[in-house]
Amino acid sequence: MTKPVVSKDLLDFLDSLPEPRLVLDSDYRIIASNLAYQKIFGYGKPINGKHCYEVSHHYLKPCDQQGEACPLKVAKATKTTHRVFHTHHTPRGRGHVDVGLTPILGSNGEPAFYIETIRKQDYMSALPNAESAVGKSPAFVHMLSLIERVATSETPALLLGETGTGKEVMASILHKKSNRNKSALIIVDCAGLTETLFESELFGHEKGSFTGALSEKKGLVEMAHEGTLFLDEIGEIPLSQQVKLLRLLETNTFRKVGGLEVKQANFRLVCATHRDLKKMVEEGTFRQDLYFRINAFPIILPPLRERKEDIPLLVDSLLNRLSPARKYFLSQDAHAFIKEYMFLGNIRELRNMLERATLLADTDVIQRAHLIDDFNKYIPETNQDVNKHNFYGEILPLDAMESKYLEWAVGVHNESKKDLASKLGLTQRTFYRKLNEIKKESVNSS
Repeated sequence: MTKPVVSKDLLDFLDSLPEPRLVLDSDYRIIASNLAYQKIFGYGKPINGKHCYEVSHHYLKPCDQQGEACPLKVAKATKTTHRVFHTHHTPRGRGHVDVGLTPILGSNGEPAFYIETIRKQDYMSALPNAESAVGKSPAFVHMLSLIERVATSETPALLLGETGTGKEVMASILHKKSNRNKSALIIVDCAGLTETLFESELFGHEKGSFTGALSEKKGLVEMAHEGTLFLDEIGEIPLSQQVKLLRLLETNTFRKVGGLEVKQANFRLVCATHRDLKKMVEEGTFRQDLYFRINAFPIILPPLRERKEDIPLLVDSLLNRLSPARKYFLSQDAHAFIKEYMFLGNIRELRNMLERATLLADTDVIQRAHLIDDFNKYIPETNQDVNKHNFYGEILPLDAMESKYLEWAVGVHNESKKDLASKLGLTQRTFYRKLNEIKKESVNSS
């Protein structure tokens, strides 16, 4: 096959661009690289003639033969630009990149060669990092690819995931990568908004509009002007208040409580919830029209059990964040335990576990015993199946086991009692009664 000829004018043009770019032939071989690529990704060694997958991934075969998406294969078949989110090797280690392949068609209408554009990703890391979102598992990378796709648009994003999966962190990344990053990210904890305070907190109020309104107050919507409004746990908004939020989203206008002036709302919307909103719509506890308004671009945040290979990266990153002045290490037994542990509270539970361990460790080595609290003694030592637990330790009465589980749930999960009671399948009244019984037992035994 004749080697494609790339004009000097095209090469000079590519050198003038700020993003790293490669020129590839149909056999995945690198024909040329621009100055930006050589500066950011170059190893100081010639790469012309090498395969792109060899340089970027250290693979011996194309990406699609290694279980990954190959943008060149799709671009070749469709004769159009195709983008994927990959983890590439760089001189500074592995890093997340957004890769776009654009075919340049020849006189016969077939691709003569391809321009590969590589965009480095900030706020995301495939290496231990105390400041970034960390991970390299397929589930995590797929989630990042969706974040990258929607970040610079005005499309409302809906973050879905279990408690502790990092929804607020992802909302922050969405804001930082957006075109509104010069303005504020306003976080609204919907679980903490009562029906009586909902309008006042969200829209603000005029002086004297109700008892206790001693001065004018700016609402969170107004504070988010030209920035991002993040509605965390949107599934907790009472049904009676959802219509007021819907009106805001549909008209982009609002009025302060007690005010007559109609104000314009200018913000980018990001929502998050751990609840099944579809089920809530079916049950009549969440408005269908509001659901369709916020669900334009859903992103599922994977639980930690679906990204086990990320745990060592997260451990190093969290330990650096928890104790920047002192370097901690996990013993072999501690590593084995944490690898098999089923994190119901996800990253938040991992962080709590490590923070407790740093306080218990007398040296810079964290042992397995430092990771196990009183409740963990009665949970599975190995994670075989979510519904098949191999408990170990002494046999306990079921009442005692329930008490220990409730104590653990309250201690680990940083969420409202109402939300926790719902997740446990209890009414708030029953939940508080059981907690009071545990407190009485604790007092009586002491």
